[in-house]
Amino acid sequence: MDAETGLADFPVGGDLPVRRLGFGTGGLVGPGYWGPRHDDPERSVALLRRAVERGGTLIDTADNYGPDVAEELVARALHPYPEGLVIATKGGVVRTGPDVWHIAGRPEQLRAMCEASLRRLRTDTLGLYQLHRLDPDVPMADQLGALLDLQREGKIRHIGLDSIDADELTRAREIAPIASVQNRYNLLDRAAEDVLELCEKQGTAFLPWFPLGNGSLTGDAGTTLAAVAARHDATPGQIALAWLLHHSPVLLPTPGTGSPAHLDENLAAAHISLTEGDLAQLDALA
Repeated sequence: MDAETGLADFPVGGDLPVRRLGFGTGGLVGPGYWGPRHDDPERSVALLRRAVERGGTLIDTADNYGPDVAEELVARALHPYPEGLVIATKGGVVRTGPDVWHIAGRPEQLRAMCEASLRRLRTDTLGLYQLHRLDPDVPMADQLGALLDLQREGKIRHIGLDSIDADELTRAREIAPIASVQNRYNLLDRAAEDVLELCEKQGTAFLPWFPLGNGSLTGDAGTTLAAVAARHDATPGQIALAWLLHHSPVLLPTPGTGSPAHLDENLAAAHISLTEGDLAQLDALA
């Protein structure tokens, strides 16, 4: 339990407790997830350190953010990693330009990607390694089998999946222990509600991507959201994050940003206690 916010920590995979509001590194790279966001990498290094100094224990990244840029920044900023910090990264996608990417799920590709992430992150074991996309041209058993091999070798502690449906999650669980799911999900986009329900039943972490609707929930996002925000002297984005934390105990949002002020704003969302009336209004927005 986080004594400051009153939120219970979530045990990813049953044995990696993290605070439920983490930090995503997508905001540290340029448009289209290409190149660095800042000319001076020290700005991103300082932001990562600030996220951890403010109590963050879950850093969400991926090998194709940059590509390579985000993982290298994480290592530069945070290695040697403090005890209790969980670095979650992803593989299975090759990026060849801004907003241009290709799914690559053959076992030999996944192994090479994982081992490259280990080198960039300067670690022997990845706490959470997530398959960024299932490759439709490779049997699921082969893709998860490669990750199971890496897990048996001690290179991966827990396995996660990104952008899957409920049937795929059910099938995947028959092949490998799945510690996390990372699907698009936010206050106004709940298409993955059935996946969330499966995660709740099994105690699987659900890391919602675009928790702020890719920016659509941080500005003028509607009268209802603005009214709830005003009652709490908060921003719409803070209420959108607080709603996620209230909506399900397995939701672990990891909003990203390149701004220290926005980082502080996001982290403060963990202190907002929404009332039953607030939640009823917000729930009705879907």
